[in-house]
Amino acid sequence: MSVQQAEQNSYLQGLLSGQPKPATGKQAWLNALRGVAVETVGKLTIPTTRDEEWRFTDLSMLTKVSLQAAQTTAKLSAKDIQRFHIKEAKNRLVFVDGIFSPALSNTDNNLIILNNLSSLLEKQSALLQTHLAQQANIEGNVFAALNTAQLRDAALVLLPRNTQSKAPLHLLFIATQKEVVSYPRTLVLADNGCEATVIEDYVSLQDEAYFTNAVTEFVLADNARINHVRVQREGGKAFHIANCAATLSRGSNYQSVSIALGARISRYNQNIKLAEGAECSADGLAIISARQLADTHTCIDHAQPHATSRQLHKCIVGGGAHAVFNGKIMVRHGSHHTDSQQSNHTLLLSDKAHVDTKPQLEIFNDDVKCTHGATIGQLDQDEVFYLQSRGVTHEFARNLLTYAFGAEIIERIPVASLKHSLKQTVLEQTSTHL
Repeated sequence: MSVQQAEQNSYLQGLLSGQPKPATGKQAWLNALRGVAVETVGKLTIPTTRDEEWRFTDLSMLTKVSLQAAQTTAKLSAKDIQRFHIKEAKNRLVFVDGIFSPALSNTDNNLIILNNLSSLLEKQSALLQTHLAQQANIEGNVFAALNTAQLRDAALVLLPRNTQSKAPLHLLFIATQKEVVSYPRTLVLADNGCEATVIEDYVSLQDEAYFTNAVTEFVLADNARINHVRVQREGGKAFHIANCAATLSRGSNYQSVSIALGARISRYNQNIKLAEGAECSADGLAIISARQLADTHTCIDHAQPHATSRQLHKCIVGGGAHAVFNGKIMVRHGSHHTDSQQSNHTLLLSDKAHVDTKPQLEIFNDDVKCTHGATIGQLDQDEVFYLQSRGVTHEFARNLLTYAFGAEIIERIPVASLKHSLKQTVLEQTSTHL
């Protein structure tokens, strides 16, 4: 074994430390799930830039940080997290450093089941065994495998048949400790004909280095409709790696908006699988500066015919930051009448800012309508001059145009107060990126 391999093994074993206690009785299946994940981790290593899927994202900084799983959590009050509350959300699950906090959570909706994994293991054992860790593939994915190996607390959203939740459901993950690794886990099960908005929100109360390793799974039954809003606003020295898998059944609709603002290095893997007649959109916005790196990898899999997908991903890159977008649209054999569109647009605000973009189409079927494209550019100086001619300063004109570029994605969020607060954040961040 080489020195590098030994270091890798030692690092991964450190991330596996502090594993949950074995489950008993009806919960014993969870032990087997974790066991398979531990074995998978043992076969894998932390990806490097020599791996094709990671060639633009260097994780060597992460492996140099001493990390341990949180054993205790900070004692927070409702006042401490008041600024993260979303006015429209009457139901909220709060996790502090990956550990569920019932005192900070609020669940008062009788129409849905919203709770932590341990509270539902007995009553919903058969349902959870069928779906938990069955959508996000751990093979070849060391971070998804690590998350599953450490599976203890998890946000569960169970939407019964024909349920319509008018108020959004807020899943809030708070980082409070330095040099800690947390493993947020989310499972959303949407039964036939139900409709809801789920907000997945990652925030921090400190600015030191830590690691968030998240996995989220969505299962949409026939004709279900889910709006998924994901906001990543971690601390400036944080590492954030997340995997999201959504499985869509016949006639279902999944609308996703992902916003990446924080973390020193972030990576978001999103995989969506569409059955016949399903529809999805996967929109994203990354706003980064200084030495940040934001990497987005998506795969929209048209597994059956008559499905529709739309994707618009935008990047605003300032300072010496680096954005990565790799978006794949796959149309499988037999998936005729597929309708898919993909676009990636990047705005570079400095000479040192850069982006690597790779939109992809893999089509194994005739009779489809698929398009993709990417643009990279700087602010249009004619537009800047036009605004200056109307009496605004050069700096304000640049800020306004930069804000407008990103606001198109923000506008797609179906929650008014969150949309407003993110607009303010984007306006503030675009002002500091110049």
